[in-house]
Amino acid sequence: MELVAKVGFCVWLAAFYNLATAQEENKTNLIYNGSFEQHSACPQKIEPYGYMSEVDAWWQPTGGSSDYYNPCGGKQCQVPKNKLGYQYPHTGDGMVGIYTSKTDYREYIQTELKEPLQKGERYRLSFFVSLSELSTGAVATIGGLFTAERISDNTRELFTNNDKTHYSNGIKQKISKIFHPQVVNPFENPLLDTEKWQKIEGEFVAQGGERFLTIGNFYPAEQSNVLFPAYLKEILPGAYYYIDDVELYCLTCNQKQEIVEKQVTITKTKNEKEYQVGQIFVLENIFFDFDKSVLLPQSFVELQKLIEILSANPKMTIELSGHTDSKGKDKYNKVLSENRAKAVYDYLVGRGIDKSRLKYKGYGATMPIADNSTDEGRAKNRRVEFKIISM
Repeated sequence: MELVAKVGFCVWLAAFYNLATAQEENKTNLIYNGSFEQHSACPQKIEPYGYMSEVDAWWQPTGGSSDYYNPCGGKQCQVPKNKLGYQYPHTGDGMVGIYTSKTDYREYIQTELKEPLQKGERYRLSFFVSLSELSTGAVATIGGLFTAERISDNTRELFTNNDKTHYSNGIKQKISKIFHPQVVNPFENPLLDTEKWQKIEGEFVAQGGERFLTIGNFYPAEQSNVLFPAYLKEILPGAYYYIDDVELYCLTCNQKQEIVEKQVTITKTKNEKEYQVGQIFVLENIFFDFDKSVLLPQSFVELQKLIEILSANPKMTIELSGHTDSKGKDKYNKVLSENRAKAVYDYLVGRGIDKSRLKYKGYGATMPIADNSTDEGRAKNRRVEFKIISM
């Protein structure tokens, strides 16, 4: 009998704290790949309508095309000299870049934290920025916004909160309100340095449950302290900043913490062992391009959890299975589902998991877990699962 575990799986996370003094902060950086060193591919071109798909654990949440830089990349994405300026990374080899000044064109970067923030605890966020000398203008108010849910918008303009609605003369209208990041560089301290890196840093108390960090300028141009230093070459259409070394630490979390089990929305029977042959787990947070089998960077955290499971259980072998909804022809759905399962397989192999421990197969629409007559049901049926074959 197959035991089906819904939406994710159990993950054991170990958090170790430096106990030198009662005041010393948690030394676990809660940001994956904060120095932008890990990447799945080398960046090749600066694409006006591209998306930042090469760097692990980071993505762009809006229609703006954020950029990744690495020495392994093409000429436009090299360091220190690239299409949009000249700068060495603050540390290591990788860094990213975004436009921040014009209200009608903005770029942002987003990531998922290693664990949700704890209510009432104090955290410190820091990262480094450097203004490209090719910019037209500089700003002050770059910051970091923490949210419980993944926020996104197709806009290429200022990223605003459009969740609120109201009715005017019977017509439903959206109310756009600016986001207020928990950490933001002061208005009176514009970020003007084109040679050295400047640190943005701040502390805040978590509301609890925040899981995502978005970095950029969340304020309109008139509230961003836009300046136009004479030394800028004014080639780029706005203020362009390189970003590196993003770090987030808890300052007040327990100074000593045992290894704790983090439950990631899993249903299991009473007295069930942690893992059993035949268990099936849905990888809920796996994202692909529409109607394609290209893994998106938003999938990193879920895949990292699977890698941790496989690493902690070296005898475990699994089958990855791809599934679609009932729309489309059977043959097409089977090919798409198999290609998506193979994309996850390739990712795991590329991260050091031995091929002998992995199988993959596409089932198309033959194994639905929900009603295909509704949008919600079809969304649930479009999934990738893994089944434990042996332990």
